[in-house]
Formats: sequence, C-alpha cells, structure tokens
Amino acid sequence: MADKETSLQKISRIMYTQVNIRNIATSAHIHHGKTAMTDNLIAAAGKMAAKYAGSLDEGMMTWQHEDEQTRLLTVDAANVSLVHDFEGKEYLINLIDTPGHVDFGGNVTRAMRAIDGTIVLVCASEGIMPQTETVIKQALKERVKPVLFINKVDRLIKELKLTPEQIQERFMKIYRDFNRLIENIADADFKEKWKVNIMDGSVVFGSARDNWALSIPFMKKKGITFKDISKIYSMTEEERRDWCWENAPLYEVILDMTIKHLPNPIEAQKYRIAKIWHGDIESEMGKSLMNCDPNGKLAFVITRIIIDPKTGRELSVGRLFSGTMRQGTQVYLNTAKQTQKVQQVLIYDSIKPEQVEAIPAGNVIAVAGISGNAGETITTEPDEPFEELRHIFEPVITKAIEPVNSQDLPKMIEVLRKVSKEDPSIKVDINEETGESLIHGMGELHLEIIENRIVTEKNVKVKTSQPIVVYRESITKKSPEVEGKSPNKHNKFYVKVEPIPEAIKQLLVSGEIREGPLKKKEEDIWKKLIDAGMERDQAKRIKDISGHNIFMETTKGIVHIGEVLELCLEAYHGVMKAGPLAREPCFGVIVNLTDCSLHEDAIHRGPAQVVPAVRDAIKEAMLNAGPVMFEPVQTIRFDAPYEYMGDISKVVQSRRGQLLEVAQEESSLIAKAKMPVAEMFGLADVVRSATEGRGSWSLQNSEFEKLPSSLQDGVVKKVRERKGLTPEQR
Repeated sequence: MADKETSLQKISRIMYTQVNIRNIATSAHIHHGKTAMTDNLIAAAGKMAAKYAGSLDEGMMTWQHEDEQTRLLTVDAANVSLVHDFEGKEYLINLIDTPGHVDFGGNVTRAMRAIDGTIVLVCASEGIMPQTETVIKQALKERVKPVLFINKVDRLIKELKLTPEQIQERFMKIYRDFNRLIENIADADFKEKWKVNIMDGSVVFGSARDNWALSIPFMKKKGITFKDISKIYSMTEEERRDWCWENAPLYEVILDMTIKHLPNPIEAQKYRIAKIWHGDIESEMGKSLMNCDPNGKLAFVITRIIIDPKTGRELSVGRLFSGTMRQGTQVYLNTAKQTQKVQQVLIYDSIKPEQVEAIPAGNVIAVAGISGNAGETITTEPDEPFEELRHIFEPVITKAIEPVNSQDLPKMIEVLRKVSKEDPSIKVDINEETGESLIHGMGELHLEIIENRIVTEKNVKVKTSQPIVVYRESITKKSPEVEGKSPNKHNKFYVKVEPIPEAIKQLLVSGEIREGPLKKKEEDIWKKLIDAGMERDQAKRIKDISGHNIFMETTKGIVHIGEVLELCLEAYHGVMKAGPLAREPCFGVIVNLTDCSLHEDAIHRGPAQVVPAVRDAIKEAMLNAGPVMFEPVQTIRFDAPYEYMGDISKVVQSRRGQLLEVAQEESSLIAKAKMPVAEMFGLADVVRSATEGRGSWSLQNSEFEKLPSSLQDGVVKKVRERKGLTPEQR
C-alpha cells in the first residue's frame, strides 16, 4: 500500500502548476476577524484542532509573539500555505495574515507586494471603518484585487437581534460602501472590473468565530437559507460547531471564492508588473516578469525579514516573480549592490517554513543565507530593481532610547539594527558616541511594542524618553542665488531653492512619481511633471527626487560637473534629512544647482571640499526663502454613544483640534476631527475616561500642516535644545 501523500509533498507538487496557485492576504480594520478566519483555514487543513480555531485562549496560531497573545491583536504579518480542492482540482493557497491596527500598517504595505488578491473582512456590526479604507488603498496601489467577507454576522443575530430584513439592509450598505471605495481609489482600468458582486460569490458573509460562511452561489448549491443560520444560535455550542462544519464550513466558502475570483500569478503579473517595476517590458527580464516565467531570469522581492531569536539566522520572505530559486544559487542584491549565496530555499507548510531544493516563479517563499532588507530585489546579475516599498503613513512619533547599563551599548546598537530590519516601519538613528539613539514609529503602541520586545526577546534592558514629535522643515518663497565656497576656497557653487508647486507635490505624496535618482531618459516622469506645470527644460534637468524634495542641475558649460555631481547629491541628501532651522527632515523643496566654478585639479575638488560648500549653500538659500516648520496632523474618527457628543467636542478643542463633521447613526455618534500629533499623547485614555469606557478613536489620515506662526519660534528653540544645538549651528 502506497504511503499517503503529506501536505508538504502536495504543496511541493502543486507549486509547479502556476494556474493553480493563489497568493492572497487577509486585510481589515482591527478586530474584524482576520486571525480567527485564518485559524479556521488552518484547522480545515488538519494543522490544528477544529475546536480551538478562533479561540483567543487556545487558538490564534499565527500569533507567534507573547505580546500578540497578551494584547489580543496581530502585530506581525504571518505566512500560511494550504491546499484546497475545488471542482476536482487541487489549489495551493499562499496566504499572509496581516495586522489590523494602524500602527502596524507597514506590514500590510509590504505583504501587498507579495500577493495578487486580498480578502477584505468587514465587521457586520461596525461596517466600513477607517482602516478598512486604508487597506483597500494599500491593495489597489499594488494592483492587488480585493474580495469582500462580511464577518461577525453572529453579532447582528445575538447582540443586536436584528430581523432578516434589517440584516439584509446592513449587508447592502457595506456592499455599496465597499464598491464605492473601489470606484474612487482603483486605477481607471479596474474601477468597474474589480467591484464585488453579491450574485457571483465575490461577497461572502458569515462568522469566523463560529466557523460558518455563506455566499449566494453556495446557498443555491447546498440548498441552505439564512433561516437555517438563525436556528443554529438556539443550539448548544457543540451542536452548532458540528452543523457548521457539515453544512456551511467557512473554509470551503472562503477558499472557493478565492479560487474563483482572485487571479493566479500568471494572470496577475500581466497587469501588476508595469505598476511596480519600471524597467523595459521588452527586455529579457521584462518578458520573464510579465509571463511569470519559471525558466526566465530570476527576480525575487523580499517583503519581510525574520530573525531567529535563538540562532540569529535570517530568513528573507517574499515573492518570486520570475525564474526558479535554487539552493546554492549565487544572487545579486540590487539595492545593497552585493553578491551573496542562497543556502536554503523554503516553502510554507501551514505556518512552518520547510526546506526544498527549488521553487519556481509565482510562489511566496522564504530564503536563508542572504542578508538584505525588505524591498530588496534579488536577481542573478545587476538589473532594474522593483519600485521601493512605501507605506501610506510616515513615522510621526520618536523616543530617545539608551541602555540601562552602559556596557550594553554595543549590544543595544546591534539589537536596534536588527529591529529596524525586522520592522522597516521603525526608523532608527544611532549615536554610537553618546549611546543615546532615536527610534521613530507609527504611534505610541508601535514604540511600546518594540521597546518591550527589545527587553523581553532581545534581552537588553533599556530606558526611553517621553514621546517626541518629528516635525518637517520647508520654505515659502524663492531664494536669491547663494554662493557656497569650499574650505580651500578653490571651488564655488551657486544654489537657488524654491517651494515645489502644489500640483507637483501631490504627485510626489500620492506616489504617482516615484522617488530615487533619475536616469537620462525618464519620459513618463517628465510628462507628469510637465502636465503639472513644470517647464520641459527644468524637468529634464532633475537628477534626484527624495523625501518629497527635488534636486535639479541647470549649469551650463561646466566641464567637470559629472565628477562632482554625486558629491553635490550627497550634500543635498544631508540637508534634506536635517534642515537649517532645527535639523528636522525637509519636504516640498526644489534645490537648483545653477552654476559652479571648479579647480582644474581633481585632488582639490574631493568630498571634503565639495560637500560642505554645497551643503552650506543649500542651508543659506533655505534660510533666505521664508523657512517654516510643519507639524504632523492626523484626521481621526471618534465612535461613541451620541450622548457623549459634548464630551468628545471638549476633548478635541482642548487639544488644539478641529471638529470636521458629526454624524448620527441610530444611537451612535461618528465624529471626524483633525488634531496635531503633539497634542494626542494619551488620547486613548482621555477618550475612555470622557465616555465612561464606551468611546474609541481610529486614524483616518495623516499629513503635515504648517505650524501656527505663533508657535514656530518656541518649537524650533525646544527642538534645538533637545538636540544640543548652539544658536550658530545650522
């Protein structure tokens, strides 16, 4: 008798049939049921006991860290691979379970690069929430196709006791709101094509906690009605579980929808590649990517780094877009510009990575032996990298961090480097001399989690400051031409700065114009800039776009300009990272190198001469261009019983906030407000107190707005004092 095929053997076989692969994610607002749903899929694959699926005490298989279990929320994206039978064929489902809390949304952004479709979960009781809209934006930005699962229907039946007609009305509202978001956000080609449809099964409703789901096609196939579901809530828990597994198992309905309505990698890459890779589509690499060719050129993008806490082994997880990844392959890291060797190639079997000899294109895989960062493009030889992974929101809160014991300084610095590698949403500034370093995160919870993991998982005792707000520096008018002299007085550089026009700034903020150095021919970028109002000659002289700033070189007849341009860019990047007012990052600035005179001998125009001269010129020009400070401001949504409207209004006004709109849905208040991040520390506790524990808030948008002029001098002074800057230092 032949041995039964193991799940790993099945996965290893199906991964070669690309049309039978689905690379997907779960995405949703916090606590809308992603991890409970994933549990049910794992249980259906026989990898955990069905009775524990969705249980906060015994389940939540993808919660691998203790802080996730104690806080009852997903912090890290988790990979799961499963096999599902549909219409007589076996399919490989590579799934990434993503976090719902806005502070960990960077994990969602990175996961979207690896997948082609996403199941967006929406709580039937709460409806579309701010983070629902954010995850849809994140998906559509990467041309990832969404489908809809209306979850927690049990709440409508048991808690709200709605009639079938009222439940249907609730479903229809969510369905319409969801499609409206698709229409408003998606690229033109997908606005209609990607709308979900209740009748074709791209909309599912159910309860991940109780392990049931229904769609119209499934109900017709099985002869089940919604009245049958209503009856299960009068059964005992065991009877209900048995009925659901037998008659309306969540895994079958969800995965049938996945296979029928989400694309395989061959289909998806035909429209995704042009959006996320900017090389020549007609090149050998371009054709390999467009066709998801396992025999083509190797192209693998890292979307997540996992560092084993015991061994220190680094695992690079990501999407293999073309070629076949084999053990022992010599590969090239295009951003790091390094050659490294692949030691192991792994595919996921449920939540566990398992070693195999080779994996073909179209799969989500893990690789050991290489050391890169998330977003790195790995090929066999230097090639065009994929577009940089950029999260919708930027880090806005900072804490100073230092070791409790000074002898732990080298260890803490090493740990911080690992932390920023595992979670690229955390930005780290390390001062190896003083021992005080800065960690920048998406919010208070984000930094709290990271600080706790440094202590409990990395075993370094640290102390941190109170949260600090990161500001931005910009300018309000054109500057005169400013001269910068090199220390040896043999080189002169002439610089002008001006604000980026609003239309162009919007293209940068939205990501329509990618950041990074520009090549000699960038027709697509030039066209967008010209359409937004920039003169063609200027657009063609742009050398670099970074941090929502532009560097252009408009000199004429300078023989050696090519030899010093990289040094000029180094100086520009330095100032844009630390502006002249308070050494905060800059944005919205065009830096124009208009002229220069250079020493004939190259030895007299090296880095020590060029960089300070250009740096000083840019800073002086900015100080003559109406310099201003911008502060991070967040648009937030408050949810509370309507009787607390006055209390919410007081909270907003007491924190320099502005109430934008107020709406009432039944007995609930939904208020939208704009507040400076500097005034938001401890807001969750204040809202809970003001609403007697019945109110909450969530982030809708984050942006920078000009600091009131009456506050600017005080803020600049405070930031400079914190950084230990003298009045003369710029």
